Amino acid sequence: MKFTLGKNQKLKSRKAIAQLFIEGKSVKDFPIKMIYIPVEASENAMTKVAFSVPKRNFKLAVDRNRIKRLLREAYRLHQHDFFKDDTQSYHIMFIYMGNKIPNYEEVESRLKKLFFKFKSLHTSLPS
Repeated sequence: MKFTLGKNQKLKSRKAIAQLFIEGKSVKDFPIKMIYIPVEASENAMTKVAFSVPKRNFKLAVDRNRIKRLLREAYRLHQHDFFKDDTQSYHIMFIYMGNKIPNYEEVESRLKKLFFKFKSLHTSLPS
C-alpha cells in the first residue's frame, strides 16, 4: 500500500471545482470544512482532493501554504483508512476556516473526526 498523493489524485479542473461548489454537500468539524460530490463510476475513476485556505484569514502566503501542507500530509497518511472499502469515488475540497495556524496533531485529529462524520452520513443513507 502506497502512502502517496499523486498528480492523478489532485482535483485541478476548474469545471469540477465549480460543480463542487454549486452541487456539493458539506460536512464541518471546525476549523475544517469538507465539500464533496460523488463522481460517476468509470474504469479509472478515483477520489480527487483539493485543499484551500482563505486569504481573508491568512494574509501571508507562507501561512496559507503551511496549513495546506499540513492538511495534505494528514490526508495522505490516512486516505487508505477512509476509502479502503469504498467503491464510490468523490471530488473533495478541504477548506481551513480557522484564524490561527494549527499544529499537525490538531489537523490530523480534526480530519479524522470529519471523515467519521462523513462515513456515518453515508452508511446511514439507504442506497
